[in-house]
Amino acid sequence: MSPGKPELLTALLRFAFFLHLSLCGPVLTGKVNKHKPWIETTYHGIVTENDITVLLNPPLIALDKDAPLRYAERFEVTFTKEGEICGFRIHGQDVPFEAVVVDKTTGEGVIRSKEKMDCELQKEYTFAIQAYDCGEGPDRGNMKKSHKANVHIQVNDVNEYSPVFKEKSYKATVIEGKKYNSILRVEAIDADCSPQFSQICSYEIVTPDVPFTIDKDGYIKNSETLNYSKDRQYKLAVTAYDCGKKRSTEDVLVKISIKPTCKPGWEGWSKRIEYEPGTGSLALFPTMRLETCGEPITSIEANIELETSHIGKGCDRDTYSEKSLHRLCGASSGTIDLLPSPSSVTNWTVGLPTDNGHDSDQVFEFNGTQAVKIPSGVLTTNLKEPFTISVWMRHGAGSSVRGEKETVLCNSDKTEMNRHHFSLYVHNCRLVFLFRQNPSENENFRPAEFHWKLDQVCDKEWHHYVLNVDIPTVALYVDGVSYDPFLVTEDYPLRHSKIETQLVVGACWQGGEFRMAQYFQGNLAGLMIRTGKIESKKVIDCLYTCKEGLDLLDENLDNGVMVHFNPSQSVLGLEGDDLENFDKSMQHVSYLNSRQFPTPGIRRLKITTTLKCFNEETCISVPDVEGYVMVLQPDEPKISVSGIDHFARAASEFVSHEGVPLFPELKIVSTITREVEPEGEDEDEPTVQESMVSEEIMHNLDTCEITVLGDELNPEEETLEVDQSQLQQRGMETSNSSTGMTVTGVDTMASYEEMLHLIRYRNWNTETLFERKFKLVCSELNGRYTSNEFSVEVNVIHTANPVEHPNHLMAQPQFVHPVHHSSVDLSGHNLANPHPSSVVPSAATIVIVVCVSFLVFMIILGVFRIRAAHQRTLSDQENGKENEMDWDDSALTITVNPMETYEDQHSSEEEEEEEEESEEGDEEDDITSAESESSEEEEGEQEDQQNVNRQQQLEWDDSTLTY
Repeated sequence: MSPGKPELLTALLRFAFFLHLSLCGPVLTGKVNKHKPWIETTYHGIVTENDITVLLNPPLIALDKDAPLRYAERFEVTFTKEGEICGFRIHGQDVPFEAVVVDKTTGEGVIRSKEKMDCELQKEYTFAIQAYDCGEGPDRGNMKKSHKANVHIQVNDVNEYSPVFKEKSYKATVIEGKKYNSILRVEAIDADCSPQFSQICSYEIVTPDVPFTIDKDGYIKNSETLNYSKDRQYKLAVTAYDCGKKRSTEDVLVKISIKPTCKPGWEGWSKRIEYEPGTGSLALFPTMRLETCGEPITSIEANIELETSHIGKGCDRDTYSEKSLHRLCGASSGTIDLLPSPSSVTNWTVGLPTDNGHDSDQVFEFNGTQAVKIPSGVLTTNLKEPFTISVWMRHGAGSSVRGEKETVLCNSDKTEMNRHHFSLYVHNCRLVFLFRQNPSENENFRPAEFHWKLDQVCDKEWHHYVLNVDIPTVALYVDGVSYDPFLVTEDYPLRHSKIETQLVVGACWQGGEFRMAQYFQGNLAGLMIRTGKIESKKVIDCLYTCKEGLDLLDENLDNGVMVHFNPSQSVLGLEGDDLENFDKSMQHVSYLNSRQFPTPGIRRLKITTTLKCFNEETCISVPDVEGYVMVLQPDEPKISVSGIDHFARAASEFVSHEGVPLFPELKIVSTITREVEPEGEDEDEPTVQESMVSEEIMHNLDTCEITVLGDELNPEEETLEVDQSQLQQRGMETSNSSTGMTVTGVDTMASYEEMLHLIRYRNWNTETLFERKFKLVCSELNGRYTSNEFSVEVNVIHTANPVEHPNHLMAQPQFVHPVHHSSVDLSGHNLANPHPSSVVPSAATIVIVVCVSFLVFMIILGVFRIRAAHQRTLSDQENGKENEMDWDDSALTITVNPMETYEDQHSSEEEEEEEEESEEGDEEDDITSAESESSEEEEGEQEDQQNVNRQQQLEWDDSTLTY
C-alpha cells in the first residue's frame, strides 16, 4: 500500500461515518466491540541457526471488522480502538519465541526468537499463537481474542562443527605378501544437525607415498603387497570431510603393522588350568587371542565345551540325598526315597553295587540280573492321583533280546497273578509309563499307557526324568525340558482283588510265576515318589541344575559379541565380527564351581572355532583347542563330636515320661587343616608339623545316626524319643529301628546340636538294667565326610527307697558341678556325674560320718606336722580360696598323706616370706572351718548329716552297697 492511501482511507471512513450520523440523527454515546480478530490457522517459519529472525509463511497479520473510529469531537463522540490489534499471545511451555505487533491498525506482526537458536539442541518448534484487539485492553472484559493458530518453526543448520574421529588412533596387523580388500576402517562423526553438514562424505590419507588407499566409507586397504623385511610398520595420518567440505580439525593416526607369514589359531592359553575350591569364578583364558593372519574376517563363532559326563550324574551337583535336595529346592513334604543309601534303617539297597567313594551321591548299578524289593511299609498306600515320580537314569546298552522290556519301577501282584498296577520301563529306546486305574463305578476305557520316543533313553548318558501324573494327562520332563507323549493307549480299570502288591526297583515281580522279570540294565539314583501333589517346574529345574559350569566374569560386557549357554551351562557359544572384542570376550570366559567341597578331578575343555570372510564362506581353518580344568582336592573337614561320654542316672528317671537325655552337653565342631609357609629364616624355623594350622569352618550336616551297642532295643521295654514338632520346624526327619535312630535332613551343625540335645532314652523295665551304651556318628554330603564315633555309656542307679528330686537341692546350683572325668563307686562301676537325686540310706550315712571324721583328723594332723617343719603350702593349695565354698565336698573326697606332704614341702623352701605368711593365714581359716564341721557332725544333727550326704553324692556314690 503506497503512502497516502491510509490517509485517504481514513478520510473516506470519516466521511461515511459523518454521513451515517447525519442520517441516523440520534447521537451514539456507547462503545461497541462486536467482532473477534481473525488470523490464519497455520504458520510455517524458518530461523537460521545463530540468528533470531523468523521468516513466516504466510505473514502474521490479524484483521478485525470493528471500525477503528466512531465520531469526531465536534459531534461530541470519542475515538475508540476496538478495531485495532494490540498484541499476540504465544501458548506453550518454555517457548523461546515472542510475537510482536508492528502496526496496530493493520494488525501486522512478527515472530522472533528470544535468543539465538542452536540446531544441535533442537531442530523444530511447535506452539500456538492468538491475537487480541485493543477493546478495553488485554486485562479488561471487552477485549476480543482470535482463535489459536499453530506455528511450526524449523531451525536451519549452519556448518559450524568439524568432523571428529571416534577413536584417538587406530591400529591393525597384516601379513606380508597379501593384498587385502580391507585392512581396517576409520570412522568420523560430525555434530551438526542437518544431513548435509553432519554426514562424512570423504576420507583422505594425508601421509604421502604410502602403499595404502582409503574409500569414502573409511576402509583402508593396501595398494600393493607388503614386505616385512622392508617396513615392519606404517604410520598414516587420515583426515575426514563432511558434505559441506569442512575438514576435521585433527587428523587421526593409523598404525599398520606387518607380520611375517603365520599360522591361524588361538594363542596364549594353557592346556592345564588348576581350580582351587572355594575361589569363585576362574578365568580360563586370561591372555588368549585369535591369530587370523590378517585375513579380513567378517564373522567369528566359537563354542567352548566343558565335558563333565564322567563326574557323578553328568556334572558336579550337591551330593546330599535326593530327599534332602527335594527339601532344599522347595518341594513339599511327603517325598519317599526308594533308593536310599544303605543304613541300619534303610537296608534294602545293601546288596546293590554302588559307585566308588562318596564324591558324588549314591549311584546304584543294575546289570540285568539284580533288583530290589521295596518293603511294604515304605509306600504305605497305592498311588492316587496326582503324584510325581523322579529318577536319575543312565540306560545301558540295552537287552540283547529285541523287544524285551527293561523295568525301572514296577508295582505288581504279590501272588497268584501277574497284573502290573503301575510301572515305568524302557522298551526299544522308548520310555513307557503304565498306570492301571483302580476299580470304579465307571468301567469305561481310560488312558493307561504313555509312550515317549527319546534319544536320551539310549545315549548312555545321565539324564533326569520327572513324571507328573494327573490322569488323564502325564507330563514328562527330561533334564528340565518337557515332552509330550507320541502315543497314549487306553484300557479298562483293574478288577477288584484282595491280592497285595509288591513294589520292585530294577525289574518286575511276576506273582503268578513267583519270579522276577524284565530286568533293567544301567544305573539309577534318586528314585523318588511324591504323592498328593505334582512337582512344579521351578523345583524340577532346581533338582537338575549343575553346581559347576562355564560363566562370564563380566556379565555386562557390551562389546557386540553375542553369548549363549545351554541349559546346564556346559557349552558356551560366542558370535561376533570384531576380532579385538571377541578376544576380550574369550578372556572373560570362566569356570565356576559353587560347591563348598567340589568333586576333585579333570574337566576337559574343547574350543571349536569357525571364521568367515566377505564372501560368507569359511576362509581360515582354526585348529581346535583341547585342555582341561584340574579341580584340586578340597581341604577335607574333620567333624568332631564331643561331650559327656559317661554318666549315671536314677532308675526312676528312665521310667519317667521325659526319659534321660543322651547328649546333654554335646558339641559338634568342624575344622580343616591348612599348611602355612613359615615366615623368615630364623634358626627356630617351624617344622612341617608346626606349619599346619587348623581353622574352624561352618558347613551343613545331613545325617546323624545313633546306634545301640550290645543287645538291640526291645520295643516293649525301651525306646529312643525326640520332640517331632521341633524336628519338623528344622525340616528334619527321624527313622527308628531296633538298632537305634537315624536323623536326616540338611541343616547347620548348630541346629543338629540343638536337635541331639532333645533325644532321650526311656526304659520302663530297669530292674535288671545296669548300663546302656550308644554310638553317635554324624555325616555330611551323603556320607562323604563322617565324624568320629562318639560313644556314650549310661549307668542306672538302683536305690533301696527311691524318692522324688529334692527341690531344695536342685535350687542350689553352686553345689552341682558336672564332672566329666570318671570316678569309681564302691561296686566297681565307672561313673561320671551321678545324678544328685539318688538318696543314700541311713546305714550308709553312719559309715560316711565315721570316714569323714577320720579324714578330718588326718588332715588336721598333717597340717600341724607341716607347721612344725615351717613349710607352708602345697601347689594344689593355690586354688584354696576359689574352693572355699565347696570345702565340704573336698573334705569328703580328698585323702592326704601327711608324710608325703611333709616331703613335698621341702621343694618350696625358696618361696618368699610374704607368700608364706599369707598362705599360713588361709590355712588357719581352713583348719577352723574343718574343725567346726567335725564338731557339728559329732553332735549327730540329722539335718546337717543329710546336707553332707547330698553334697557328698556329687563325687561319691555308695548306693550299691548292701546292708
